[in-house]
Amino acid sequence: MHKRKTWVMILASVGVLVLAVVWVLQSYGILPKRTYSSQHFDIDVVYSPQDYNHNGVDDYTDFLLGAKQDAENHPTYDGTYYAGGYPPENIGVCTDVVWRAFRQAGYSLRDMVDQDVRQYPDRYPDIQYRDANIDFRRVKNLWAFFQAYALELTCDITDIDQWQPGDIVIFNGGKHIGVVSDLRNRSGQPYILHNAGQFRREEDYLGRSPVEAHFRFDASRVPQEVLVAWGSV
Repeated sequence: MHKRKTWVMILASVGVLVLAVVWVLQSYGILPKRTYSSQHFDIDVVYSPQDYNHNGVDDYTDFLLGAKQDAENHPTYDGTYYAGGYPPENIGVCTDVVWRAFRQAGYSLRDMVDQDVRQYPDRYPDIQYRDANIDFRRVKNLWAFFQAYALELTCDITDIDQWQPGDIVIFNGGKHIGVVSDLRNRSGQPYILHNAGQFRREEDYLGRSPVEAHFRFDASRVPQEVLVAWGSV
């Protein structure tokens, strides 16, 4: 009888341990979850009226595809400064997801941020000395840029139809940034494409870090002296 109780206790302990491990793996996005599309929730997908690089794909879809490509590349999290600004494709941080998403649509986010800093330095209180090689890789600078030239939308993650693929999201007091995915969880909240060094770069992240700002970029709001095409500089 004593041995039987011992085995029951051992099995119960193992069961609790397994459940705890599964919970941790799910919490950190290591285990896959079932995903849903906007159609499952009767949400109409919003497409951009802009196709800046004239590739037959609207800007928001291009942002999504560029961010997904970065997620698939799974770059090592590394914020090292690079002359020329751009890290290699296998290196990156959260802001690199965003400029790579914009590159897919034909925009040079590095040069647009730099032009805006030149034109309107008061928007960028965190920049003491302008440096095009790094300014666009700082979340708070991107926050200032999108405040000027993007539509600012709800931060309420339960207002699920307002969250659309290709949107930009600022988290945690300006410490993190990501791109909204076309995948959703069972509550209809979208996944986020981002790089915080985590295992899965497209994950069910909303609700895990405070949302500070939610933007939808609109190139028609950007003055010509700030708008810069990829490869034109």
